[in-house]
Amino acid sequence: MANNVKEAWKNGKAVVNGWLAIPNAFSAEMFSQCGWDSVTVDMQHGVQDYLSCVSCFQGIAASGSGATPMVRVPWNEPGIIGKVLDAGAYGVICPMVNTPEEAARLVQYSKYPPKGSRSNGPIRAGAYGSAGAYQQTANDEILVIPMIETKQAIENIDAILDVEGIDGIYIGPSDLSFSYGMTPKLDVEDKFILDIYEKLLKATAKRGIAAGLHNGSPEYANRMIKMGFKLVTIANEIGLMVGAAKSAVKVARGSPFTAPYIAAHTKMLSDTLAATETAASRMDRSNSSTVSNENAEKVVKPPSTPVMNSSRPGPATPSPASAPITALPQTFTISVPHGNQPVLSASCTQ
Repeated sequence: MANNVKEAWKNGKAVVNGWLAIPNAFSAEMFSQCGWDSVTVDMQHGVQDYLSCVSCFQGIAASGSGATPMVRVPWNEPGIIGKVLDAGAYGVICPMVNTPEEAARLVQYSKYPPKGSRSNGPIRAGAYGSAGAYQQTANDEILVIPMIETKQAIENIDAILDVEGIDGIYIGPSDLSFSYGMTPKLDVEDKFILDIYEKLLKATAKRGIAAGLHNGSPEYANRMIKMGFKLVTIANEIGLMVGAAKSAVKVARGSPFTAPYIAAHTKMLSDTLAATETAASRMDRSNSSTVSNENAEKVVKPPSTPVMNSSRPGPATPSPASAPITALPQTFTISVPHGNQPVLSASCTQ
């Protein structure tokens, strides 16, 4: 057995981790095909039990994606840790590890003798009851990852990281913020918590241990990779599904307040400003049109696509690329910031 996450960490690469809360093999199979490096079954806060965990592992395997199956266990307890490893977990993420003694127990429960006290019986992970290849490599390949998510854990971080057998840590931002009397949430921007992240990154890097973090958005996850995190999780499959569904419904109903609209709107303003400046420059040279310097107003013909339609009240909306130019209003106005200069207003006519 080879643990692809562990190999990525050895090569200094970050991994993007999926998170399963739904207790279903089919959804696990489909979700695992989305490009994740690893997929974790959440038995702490997800709607998962042992049987559904096994089903999800089967779905991950059936996907053919090569995603590494991992588990967040409900607690630091030998029974459930042994069972998820027997089921085929390649990594154990354990919540609320606050002291080096608790970290040492997690390692003990996760390792076969002589490094630990895990009982032999990998009913799905290997040949049951036999001294096969699985038992020979499991101690080296299985990732042991305590969650660092309390003030107490931060105070004990050096001692926790010095426990032999710890491969990485996983930060729970919500509980970490909660333990300091702050609002529990993902994608934290508070400097106090971000400084803790920096402290943890330095402490783990010094020991060759990976640091992981649960994120609420892909943009924040990308920032955290650039910051130095080696494992980032993006929400869970429920959050991603519901978010995509809500956005789809808004688009279908014509709501302008969606991410695609905002992106298109921003690009349109930028493109129109550039076209305005270019056209105004040409008109200055040819004296074929007039441009008023007052309020930086420029009279130009807009580009054919993209176009801005503001003939009706409310926020301006992009016209479809396929719409004919004759469908434009006779005049429209845009206002955008222009470097360090005042807002530039451009009135454009056909």
